[in-house]
Amino acid sequence: MIRNRITEMLGVEYPVVQAPMGWIARAPLASAMSNAGGMGIIETSSGALDEVRGEIAKMADLTDKPFGVNIAQAFVRDPGIVDFVAAQGVKFVTTSAGDPNKYCAALKAAGMTVFHVVPTLAGALKAIDAGVDGLVVEGGEGGGFKNPKEVALMVLLPLIRERTEVPIIAAGGMTCGRTMAAAFALGAEGIQMGTRMVSAAESPVHPNWKQAIIDAQETDTVFLNRHGPGPALRALRTERTSRLETKPSENIMGEMKNILDLYFGGDMEAAIALSGQVAGRIGAVKPVKTIVDEVIAEFHAVMQDMASRYHN
Repeated sequence: MIRNRITEMLGVEYPVVQAPMGWIARAPLASAMSNAGGMGIIETSSGALDEVRGEIAKMADLTDKPFGVNIAQAFVRDPGIVDFVAAQGVKFVTTSAGDPNKYCAALKAAGMTVFHVVPTLAGALKAIDAGVDGLVVEGGEGGGFKNPKEVALMVLLPLIRERTEVPIIAAGGMTCGRTMAAAFALGAEGIQMGTRMVSAAESPVHPNWKQAIIDAQETDTVFLNRHGPGPALRALRTERTSRLETKPSENIMGEMKNILDLYFGGDMEAAIALSGQVAGRIGAVKPVKTIVDEVIAEFHAVMQDMASRYHN
């Protein structure tokens, strides 16, 4: 086990969190992460709350370990979302894509631990003022919907660490023990993996998407819609996204309307395949437990090596 504030607050063996990717972070993937000793997360960004409720119910049959739920505020319009999550017996929630003040007090009043996802120092300070228990600090190299003024985790994480005291989970570029050790050196006490989990064996996405991640070079993502309207995002480079890079869409969310054909049908040009730059470091599909075991083993090896070489 790794003992720190994150593992104590979450009740897990390892401070490794699976990112809440829409449609992907469902029971098979989340339970695999929880069973591996980390924190599995069920998504709500699909907006399909009836399906999400069913996925949460499945977790009881798949794991007896802790798991959490993400509330993606931009995609969840149900005013009863706090009651919905509380009724599922969930104890850990991450909130994202919106004002941390919206749900934090109600979630904490319901007995839940709350972390908010932040892409800037200003966002971190606002979340702390709202009363969150911790932060998910997300660098611009990560995949998915992003702040249009993206900041790399190497800059953002130590900046926020210098100005705050709450526990931090680092997101963006996290895929191995070496990146975990780097994040800890910069002030994190946990990591969140997204793209690595999309390519995991238990991920429900089509093999074409997993293979595209494996084949990707470190330069094979694009940052789209920096100037709006709508959210910016980072995605895999395809013919579609390469075109959007130079000829921005007037409706970026409209480009996602056939997303299930990509996710589960394998048509990589049907929509936008969200992905972080770390795709360029992923070389194989592996079970979640293997990924977590390798991350933790390498983390300890790197930390011990650094100590032996530099701590005299």
